[in-house]
Amino acid sequence: METFERWFLDSDRRLTPLWRAIVYFTLTFFALPMILDPLAAGLAERLQLGTALTPGVIAFAEGEQLLIALIATGLFAWYEGRRIDSYFLPFGQALGRRTWEGVLTGVVIAGGVAIGMIALGGMQVHGIALSGTALLTFAIAWLIAMVLVGLAEELWFRAYFLKTLWQAIGFWPASLIIAGIFAAMHYFFKDGENVWDVITLLWFSLLICYSVRKTGTLWFAVGLHFAFDYMQFFVIGSPNGTLVPQGRLLDVTFNGPAWVTGGVLGTEASLLMYPMLALATLYVWRRDPTPALDQL
Repeated sequence: METFERWFLDSDRRLTPLWRAIVYFTLTFFALPMILDPLAAGLAERLQLGTALTPGVIAFAEGEQLLIALIATGLFAWYEGRRIDSYFLPFGQALGRRTWEGVLTGVVIAGGVAIGMIALGGMQVHGIALSGTALLTFAIAWLIAMVLVGLAEELWFRAYFLKTLWQAIGFWPASLIIAGIFAAMHYFFKDGENVWDVITLLWFSLLICYSVRKTGTLWFAVGLHFAFDYMQFFVIGSPNGTLVPQGRLLDVTFNGPAWVTGGVLGTEASLLMYPMLALATLYVWRRDPTPALDQL
């Protein structure tokens, strides 16, 4: 019994942070998907969602991920006697300055890549692809879908999971593990993935984790994640995993070397991402000289 307590329990008789992180990972990546995936697949078939890159398909998939993250986070919040929003995502700050700061950063990153692609001849803009009701409908639909992306993926990867791993093994080891998992999920489950996109995903995840340490909140990250994807899918309309977004703002074509356009992976895999991510990292570093969270 003493051996069990030493390996699994901390001083308050609860599971140690490492074991809580392991259980959370098991719940969100295996147990809950095993229950919810068949139900979601059946519902998606009834709704005839298909596999096209549309706001409806993305919103449906991200809605399931958000539900999984909420269930797992809620269970651990109950176990620890805390509020569900106490893991870097306080509800009262949802529309605060950190969120909007993240939104602006995401727009600058994606917009900078697009401007670079145009300047280097890899992206040609022929005008606006939508008008009238269609423009308004898709603008709102993509907005909802991308908000779900930002909330679902940040709550899943970098709220409770980051906090407990950080407590268990330190900030940078925890961030590296989460970045590796985040990149691996994209690499193994998205068509056309390559090493350049993996580097982007690793850097993007580490930047978001770093922003939590510097700001003390995940709302900057949610805003950044949402805005970057909104720009990428709706405004720019670049391909993603061999699929082209349906209902995009700009009428564009991409003709140029893959290092400029990102090839079938679009914006994320363009090498122009790296200087933009470097600027964003520099901004986060300089914006808050003293980390809001040095240790947990």
